[in-house]
Order: sequence, then structure tokens, then C-alpha cells
Amino acid sequence: MTATPPQPNSPSVPGAQGHPARQVPQLARRAGGDTVRVPRGTLRSTPSGARRALRDTLTLVALPLVAALALPAAFAGGGTRRWFGGRAETQRAEAQAAKDAAAAAFYELDTAQRDLRISIETIAAVDDTPAARRAITDFEALGRRIDEASHQYIQAVDAHDLDRDDLEASAAAGARTQLTKAKDELGRVKQELDRFADGLGPLLGKAETQLARLAPAVERARQGLLAASNALDAVRQSGLTADDLAARLAALAPALTKLNQGAGQHGVPQTLERAERVAREAEAVRVEADRLPEKAAEIDHRLVSLRTRAQALTTRAGQVEPVLSELRRRFTVACWQDLQSVPDGAAENVRQAELKLKEAQTARDEQRWPDATALLSTVRALLNSTDESVSAAGDRLRRLNAVQKDPQQEIDRTRFAIRDAQRLAMAGRNTPDPRHARPLDDSVARLERAIGTLEGRHPDYWHFLTETEAVRQSVAGVVAQIREERGGAH
Repeated sequence: MTATPPQPNSPSVPGAQGHPARQVPQLARRAGGDTVRVPRGTLRSTPSGARRALRDTLTLVALPLVAALALPAAFAGGGTRRWFGGRAETQRAEAQAAKDAAAAAFYELDTAQRDLRISIETIAAVDDTPAARRAITDFEALGRRIDEASHQYIQAVDAHDLDRDDLEASAAAGARTQLTKAKDELGRVKQELDRFADGLGPLLGKAETQLARLAPAVERARQGLLAASNALDAVRQSGLTADDLAARLAALAPALTKLNQGAGQHGVPQTLERAERVAREAEAVRVEADRLPEKAAEIDHRLVSLRTRAQALTTRAGQVEPVLSELRRRFTVACWQDLQSVPDGAAENVRQAELKLKEAQTARDEQRWPDATALLSTVRALLNSTDESVSAAGDRLRRLNAVQKDPQQEIDRTRFAIRDAQRLAMAGRNTPDPRHARPLDDSVARLERAIGTLEGRHPDYWHFLTETEAVRQSVAGVVAQIREERGGAH
């Protein structure tokens, strides 16, 4: 300790007056290691007897101060505790260490539970499968286990005040045991929680994938609706109403409202499916709107083209009657009887086609595009049928003229087809397969019978032509069968 010295100018210090140069203090040692400050000149200006007397006086004065300061420290124990706790202090330290370890385990478990709860909430928001529902139930059961372990820890902490001055060694040992047990239970529950978290990997991955798809899908749906709306506005500016497309786009408004309300209200899977459907249908509207001017031009072109074709078929249908007259004059009834109705049928088909063309024009003017397209398809079918029947009369006369002039050409053509099939059937074989030989033999006999019908004064050339064509079709079927079987064998 350092005692505050008297001031140099104090009258209680001998020799202080008149010696200003000796007023610098110096340290003087006292028994027990304490020091006091005395004026430096005081020791030097007194006789040796006086110095001894002064030293004894200072020592006696300092002893009560040392005793007064040391006595409270003997009972304080470092400020608040006894210095000599012995075994109780050791047990207290061990109990405090157990308390700190339990607190760390509690914090670790609480953090893991919070993190896992986020994963469970993610799965619950996205997945409604039995596996997801089972995971949610298991997590709730784990939560009860965590609550029990946490309650045990809190009870252990509340039951023991480790800062009490009068804490007994037995109480500290009991606290350490209970806190260690609570820590171990917290650790076991944490291990269960970790194992449960590891098992959530597939479900969590699926849920996170869907969540990652959600925002882009909703944005695509919104952008698709915007693009469709802009395309519809552009079409209307060109003079086309596009009412059907506008109605289809308006029908998507409720779905857009639900998308704006969010997945929290309607569920992630449902929102994802709705966003994809809206994007798909909006894109279809946009594409049709972009193609609408082109479709209108195409319908206009088809109207003109089919009208021109109907007029041309009217002219051609008028030429069928002279063809029929020549057929009647030169060939038997069987050669032309099925063509008798061609002129009337062609005229009726053309008349119906012209009526449908007028209806299609009306539908186009009213911008009923599906109706106009359907009517034009009907007109085309009528004109195709008329074209075939009108062409059939002229084709019949041409073929009958050819076979009447030289039937041998038709005969040779049919025989060549039969012989080619027979060579294929015998390739790599000593005897033909009966499945192939029998129809080929029948074809030879059928050709011979058809050739026989050419004898007489008025042969039925049309029957001959239809028979030879039927023989060639039968032979072609055998050839296709042989090739299919051999191709499959390889």
C-alpha cells in the first residue's frame, strides 16, 4: 500500500520550511513489503536517532492499515466466495461445466429443429402424397420428444443455483449428475432428429424442385397472357374482330386471378399445374392471333380457287354426254352402264358446291373462321368427287379403245407379273410353298378365263380389263407376303 505523504509545506513536517529543493518524495520500505511516501529531505535532515524514532513511528502507524485491508479479503474468496472452498468448489466447477455443456446441447437441438421445420413446411406446401403426410406426422412426434427433453433440461437448470455461497459439495454433485443426464437426453434426441432429416432427402428434393419451377412457371403464364393480349390487339387494328380468340382469352381470367393470389392460398402443385395450363392456352391464342391475317388471306384465296374450279367442272360435265354416246355406240352395255348417272351427278355436285361457296363467303365476311373453313372443305370434297366421275368417263373410253386395238399388251403385262412372282416363290427352294403356289396357280387360271371372254362378236372388254387388274393385285399380294416372311427370317 502507498500512504499519501504530508504536503511539503505542511507545518507538521520538520524542516519543510526553507528547503524547497528537497520536496521530491521517495519510497520508504515498511515491514510486510508495504511502502509509504515521505519527503525525501526528511530522512536526510534528521539525526540518526531521530531517523530510527521516525521509522518506528511509521511502522506502528502502517500495521493497523495492513490488518484492516487483509482481514476482509480472508473471507471474501476472490470478491464474493471463500478462498478455501476445497471439495465444494471443485464440485461447483464440475457442475457449472455440465451446465454449460447442457446449454450447448440445448442450443444445438433447438437450431436443428428450427432448420428442419423449414424443410417440413416446404414439403407440406408442395407435396400431398402419403409419404409426405407421414413425414409431417413423424416430425410432430419428434417435436414432442424434443419438448420432453427440453423440459427436463430446464427443470435441471431451475432446480440448482450454482452461484450460491453456501452450495454444498453434495448439492453440486447432484446438479452435475442431473445436468449431465439432461445433456445426454438432448444429444439422443438430436441424433434422432438428424436421422429423420437424412431420410427427408428425396421428399425435400422433390419439393424444392417444384418450388424452383413455381415462380418461372407463373411468370411464363403472365407473359404468355400479355403476349396473347398484344397479338389480339394487333389483329383488331388490322380490321379483324377475332371474337372467338377474345372469348378464349377472357376465359383464362379466373385462372390468372388465382395465380395472383399465390400458391399459399391454392397450393403449390395446383398453382404449378394452373400456370402451365394458362401458359399453354395463352400461347395457342397468340399463335392463332398471329396467323389470323394469313388465315383470312388463305380463305379468300380458297374461295376464289374453288369457285374457278366449280366453273371448270361445269364445263367438263357438259362433255360427258358425248363420251357416253360413243361408249354406247361401240361397246356393250356392261362397258358403260355404270357411267349413265355421271352427267346428272356432276351437275348436282357442282350446284351443291356453289351453294356451299356462298355460305363460306358469308361466314368469311362475318369472320366466322371455323365455319368458313368447314364449308370450304365440304366444297372441295364435292368437287373432288365430281372430278373423279367426270374423268372416269373419258378414262373408260381411252382404256377400252386401247384393249380393243391390242388386247395382247394387257395379257403380256399380267403374265409377266405372274412369272415374276413364281420366280420369287422358287428362289432358294426345290418346291414352292403351298401357301404361295396355290394363289399363283389360281391367278394363271383366272387370266386364261379372262382371255377367253375376248372371243365372240361383241367381247366384254371392260370385264377383261377388270379381271386382269384383279389378277395383278392378287399376285402383288403374294409377292408382298413372301418378302415379309423372308425379311422377318433374317
